[in-house]
Amino acid sequence: MPRSRRIPQPPVSSRPTTVFEKAPVGGLFPYEAEFTSNGARVRYWTYAGRESRDDDAVMLLVHGFRGDHHGLALIAEALASRWDVVVPDLPGFGKSEPLTTCEHDVAAYADVVSDLVHLIGNRPVVLVGHSFGSVVAAAIAARRPGPVAGLALINPICEPALESSARVPSLAAAAFYRVCASLPGRWGNTLVRSSVVTRISSLLMMKTKDPELRRFINGQHDAYFGSFASRAVVLQAYRASIRDTVRDSAPGVDVPTLLVAAEKDDLGSVPGQERLAETFPNARLEIIPDVGHLIHYETPRRAAAMIDGFVDELELGSKDSAQADRTPEDAR
Repeated sequence: MPRSRRIPQPPVSSRPTTVFEKAPVGGLFPYEAEFTSNGARVRYWTYAGRESRDDDAVMLLVHGFRGDHHGLALIAEALASRWDVVVPDLPGFGKSEPLTTCEHDVAAYADVVSDLVHLIGNRPVVLVGHSFGSVVAAAIAARRPGPVAGLALINPICEPALESSARVPSLAAAAFYRVCASLPGRWGNTLVRSSVVTRISSLLMMKTKDPELRRFINGQHDAYFGSFASRAVVLQAYRASIRDTVRDSAPGVDVPTLLVAAEKDDLGSVPGQERLAETFPNARLEIIPDVGHLIHYETPRRAAAMIDGFVDELELGSKDSAQADRTPEDAR
């Protein structure tokens, strides 16, 4: 199994030009449910796999900082062509209540998502984390919970933000959140939810030049980046997001691991991702060119196809018929 592989870019004439990458969309509507963990009601959504059986693996997706389950919807829908997919809102974000017994940090989030892993039952679970969610997912995998059979990390956080190429924007963001914390309640809450700041962050992360896709990404961030319980939740999670990395847990992860990194990710350089891959006992690194930290929006089906193939390698279920139906377009 190669340690690192760069995924070739399709010819210009065949590159996807829409948010769905020219793939048919099935209009999936996930089922919403909830459970209680650490004193909080946590909401999660289940996409029923079109070809999944009761003993097949379940994909459990963990979103990033200031996001919620909507951010991973394109990847979830693509994976749900074959697998059951579960996507929670982390406590304090989206529709999930904030924690009442501890801070909103990696350890607390790992506890909550571990509870969801066990709630799924005896079926094998493949954890999929994006960005800050990659840190949470890796922390869970390092605990070696029985059902976790694989780990796939999209835009993994391979180095602390203040040590990355995004050091200056990270320092600016840290100053911004400090100001939000110091202001009186009404003013601090208004500032932390500022649409202007959200738009600046969105524009900095986007690498695509496609105007339709840029409008879609801006719309997603406008709609969901302000979906959190309080500025205290955001400040606690932000401190964790710039302090903790996947490499904190990597040496203790003994399940097969896939890293899906981006060539132009400002929060994780290619050399940094290569070093991260070497810290895992059993990891493979795939690099998508010409994309940045928003793989889940800019190339979601390509990332899903990589995860799909990775899970096939784990041999957790018989998918021969579905594999035969995959087209070259799905693998791009």
